[in-house]
Amino acid sequence: MKWDIFCSVVDNYGDIGVCWRLARQLAAEYGFEVRLMCDDLQVFARICPGLDATAACQRAGGVEIRRWDGELHVAPAQVVLESFGCRLPEVYVEAMGRASAAPLWINFEYLSAENWVERCHGLPSRHGHLPLVTWFFYPGFTAATGGLLREAHLLRERDAFLADREVQVQYWRSLGLAPAARNLSLFCYGGAPLDAWLAELAAAPQPLRLIVPEGVANAELARWGLAVQAGSSVQHGGLSLVRIGLQDQPGYDRLLWACDMNVVRGEDSFLRALWAGRPFCWHIYPQQDGAHAAKLEAFLGRYLGEAGEGLARAAAVAFMRAWNGLDGAPDIAAAWRALQAQPAECAQFAAARAQHFAGGTDAAAGLVKFVREKLQ
Repeated sequence: MKWDIFCSVVDNYGDIGVCWRLARQLAAEYGFEVRLMCDDLQVFARICPGLDATAACQRAGGVEIRRWDGELHVAPAQVVLESFGCRLPEVYVEAMGRASAAPLWINFEYLSAENWVERCHGLPSRHGHLPLVTWFFYPGFTAATGGLLREAHLLRERDAFLADREVQVQYWRSLGLAPAARNLSLFCYGGAPLDAWLAELAAAPQPLRLIVPEGVANAELARWGLAVQAGSSVQHGGLSLVRIGLQDQPGYDRLLWACDMNVVRGEDSFLRALWAGRPFCWHIYPQQDGAHAAKLEAFLGRYLGEAGEGLARAAAVAFMRAWNGLDGAPDIAAAWRALQAQPAECAQFAAARAQHFAGGTDAAAGLVKFVREKLQ
């Protein structure tokens, strides 16, 4: 079966990050012929080392990658994914309409924990003048949605990494770093409450190392003396700030596994932090109308689960609310201190929630099932 996936890069690495993972999974686990059309290969190349940002067509990870810069004159595949509402090239849509058998056109949407996703998942929308139908596929946290993107081997690889101390030591050495007692990672948007948080980290009784990839919080961390180049570092009290290069996707997974807590942003990194089974804080993309607050609260409701708010649960939720500046949230320093008051419980809670969500549908499997049902 041939698939075309279209991706318009809007949120830096998030959109292409999800599409790149999905494309590789469809090719590797199901043997499909997958073409990934991307309109910004410069950004794509940052998370896919070896990708030629100038090439019109190339292969990587078992996937054919096409540069999408305006019109795209290729024969449509049997299955066409329009990721995150990007608009397909009109010439491509017209070709879909002329095909002897209309391709299955799916709008692969953003991940959301909100209740309305269940009502919209799987709904059709007819084209205005062509004999085409778009089907909406919503990833999500419940059985009534498309599920959560997760490769079949991911959790086994994570567990093997965490069980092997020598592998972890070699990982840190690959970054040019020695192992440390406690590591945190930071991948956030601008506007994060970094000054107050870093002051707390610097004053902590135990040493901490904060790992920050290139391109993240440059202006904010410059106030703390951290340069933007990979390899730079600075010490404040017990806090060591370290800048590393931007990681490819397998490398970023390992960073999340290796750290004791992760601050992440966007859809792709957020979901990988969940699968890491480590305490994490999601910096949701801020929207002017405040819609991000409802999205975050919806996720927090799913993340808490039916057990309600124990101390660890309450601390994890309060810190995410504080980081995102939600109304009624505690200040970030108080939220961080509460989170650190029960580290073992918070770690156990994060691991348990990762295991819980892993019992649900993998989004790629859900998508393949959806496609096969429609093509019967």
